[in-house]
Amino acid sequence: MSTITVSDIALQTSHPARRLRNMAAAVRVAFTWWGVHKALTVQQKEEVCDATGADARLLSAGKKIIDVRHEAFRRLTSVRTRIVNHWRGLTLPYVEPGVRLIRQADIQDFVRAMGAFRDDLTAAAAALADEYQRMKADARGRLGRLYNPADYPPEVRGLFAVEWDFPSVDPPSYLMRLAPEVYRHEQERVAGRFEEAVRLAEQAFVAEFARLVSHLTERLADDPAGERRVFRDTVVGNLTQFFERFRALNVSSNRDLDNLVGQAQELVRGVTPQNLRDNDGLRQHVAREMSVVQSHLEGMIVERPRRQIIRSGPGRNGDSHAPRD
Repeated sequence: MSTITVSDIALQTSHPARRLRNMAAAVRVAFTWWGVHKALTVQQKEEVCDATGADARLLSAGKKIIDVRHEAFRRLTSVRTRIVNHWRGLTLPYVEPGVRLIRQADIQDFVRAMGAFRDDLTAAAAALADEYQRMKADARGRLGRLYNPADYPPEVRGLFAVEWDFPSVDPPSYLMRLAPEVYRHEQERVAGRFEEAVRLAEQAFVAEFARLVSHLTERLADDPAGERRVFRDTVVGNLTQFFERFRALNVSSNRDLDNLVGQAQELVRGVTPQNLRDNDGLRQHVAREMSVVQSHLEGMIVERPRRQIIRSGPGRNGDSHAPRD
């Protein structure tokens, strides 16, 4: 029987990858979604080529089978966007496509929020179903000879859904008994994945922080004509939200980044958007100091190649997929 010593605990809490592995769980979100984009048939492509004089071998053509700008469909996509934003905002990237890392302490609130989102999606899908026949009639008029009744399912109920789960990223415990050497190898592999997850999280924070700081400094500066640029409250609000996320999810893997976030947070602490509009001295001071932060961040941005693993599976009368990371 192994014993965890005080030194073991200290090592786990001082090492970013071990700390991340201790505090996080994997979470995956996937949608079932009706695919409204269709490729043109061979005959339809030939008609387009005849009308335009194009070579069919060089033509890739498709159509939208319904108006995606219709309010009923936009309501659905709006719910999906809110779900993805909530999932991403609460989590850190992981090396497995479609999987992210959530703090174990946030799981209960996440599940509660996802349940509410699923209700919203169900209601939006029901509203689309009520409009479906009218939308098909509209498509028939808009698409003309490109309209194909076979493109349309009898109804759209059940074609939109969201699911979430918490896949295990640890090797199965039975391996420790059946194949200790394999288990050790898998433990090392998982440890390496969390090392990479720390790097992914760090680069994601740097990229987001750099974008927000760049936008703030650009809005604080005058335009080429010497006129003040429009400065919206969200410019500061988005930065404040980033500080909150960073404080909650950061695993302290980069002291320089921690220091830069601290400097920026101090610069805008207690500063309101209206203060920056009204006080020229404050505006110039914040712009000047944020420019220094921005220059340091630009030196920290690293383009890292990432191996992509593509997994796909058709849903019932639609597409089942996870949001892209």
